[in-house]
Amino acid sequence: MRCPECDASENRVVDTRASRGGKAVRRRRECAVCQSRFTTYEHLEERPLQVLKSDGSPEIFDRGKLQRSLQIACAKRPVSASQIDEIVDAIYESISGGAGLEVPSSRIGELVMEALEPVDRVAYVRFASVYRNFQDIGEFQDVVDHLNVRDVRQVQAKQQEEFPF
Repeated sequence: MRCPECDASENRVVDTRASRGGKAVRRRRECAVCQSRFTTYEHLEERPLQVLKSDGSPEIFDRGKLQRSLQIACAKRPVSASQIDEIVDAIYESISGGAGLEVPSSRIGELVMEALEPVDRVAYVRFASVYRNFQDIGEFQDVVDHLNVRDVRQVQAKQQEEFPF
């Protein structure tokens, strides 16, 4: 492993921990030349997961691409990096646990929207606007109306539980 600061290959492991639910190993390393510290991850190389894009072309699943799209949707919102990592982990678990090695990109988009809605509704609308390719303000309004209807239904259900008569 080369140091990202000085490109030296001599370093030592300072700390080792399980990460991503025990599916990866996180190592803190210290460069023997410049003493800078950096983090590396080791994970089991699994079967490659293919994403079928909307035009039908396959693409290897890129965890970083999914993470970046979530970071953009959650920019300047009260969503932590660890929450984004948890969403990415949950989506990856969901799609990799299936029977096939190919998953449609639309399925990933729907999973992201399901995961974002309870976390941050503004991020949900941001992601939906890109994912669903909104063309006008009416499409934004439809999503907001959908969220508001859900809120009303949840309040009514809660009231029904509290006062069933």
